[in-house]
Amino acid sequence: MKVGISTASLFLREPTERAAATIKCLGVDETEVFFQTFYEYRPEFSKALAPDICGLNVNSVHVLTNDFEPHLFSPSRRIRGDGFYWLDQVMRSAQLLNCKNYTFHGQCLIKKGCAFSDYDGLAEYIRGAFEFCARYGVRFCLENVAWSTYNRPGIFKELKARVPGLYGVFDLKQARRSGYPYQMYINDMCGSISHAHVSDIDNDGKMCLPGRGAYDFETVFKRLKDAGFDGCVLIEAYSHDFGAVEELKQSADYLKELMYKLN
Repeated sequence: MKVGISTASLFLREPTERAAATIKCLGVDETEVFFQTFYEYRPEFSKALAPDICGLNVNSVHVLTNDFEPHLFSPSRRIRGDGFYWLDQVMRSAQLLNCKNYTFHGQCLIKKGCAFSDYDGLAEYIRGAFEFCARYGVRFCLENVAWSTYNRPGIFKELKARVPGLYGVFDLKQARRSGYPYQMYINDMCGSISHAHVSDIDNDGKMCLPGRGAYDFETVFKRLKDAGFDGCVLIEAYSHDFGAVEELKQSADYLKELMYKLN
């Protein structure tokens, strides 16, 4: 396993290009580029970004869910076409960053706890996006998100049975927000976890950086390892969860030490 930092951790503090450069300056080897705007989805943005972060491995990219991902599930051909237009832009950008994983959220569910019953229909939409990304050499990775498509354990397994090449992204924070034990998501995605997002929470229920809260990350990593995971664990925090930027590096070093003990 490897440790990285998502540029999402610096959202609203620094623009994406500066956030990626900051992570590189911290001496961290892995990152996830969180594209924040339609402007940033365009290949021209990544073409300008790539030289500035040379040597920093971009494990994955993801986007603001509301911008176009829900369009990919629309029964309207024209609306889906708009969605695939922007997905094409993001895939071209991923290629320029030599990135092999796309973190996908999907729909925005209005009602909490909304459950799917038509897995065949849902899988058809997922398959279309999955195959589209594959043409660019990028893995389509569905993330567990409490308010989106994969909002409860069991959904991934149902979709994986219908789209065999599907990968998942394990998000510890979103597992907690869904109300289900995180272990259930790891079991659901067993053998197919591309990468992971982690943050911590203190005894008062406030989010913080890994190592500053109450989570037993040694056990989390053991469970991930038992599930066949050997990818990148990315710190994905909110910008108000820490003070100085250097604290991100301290958190990354903490996670690296725990991983070292497991080997």
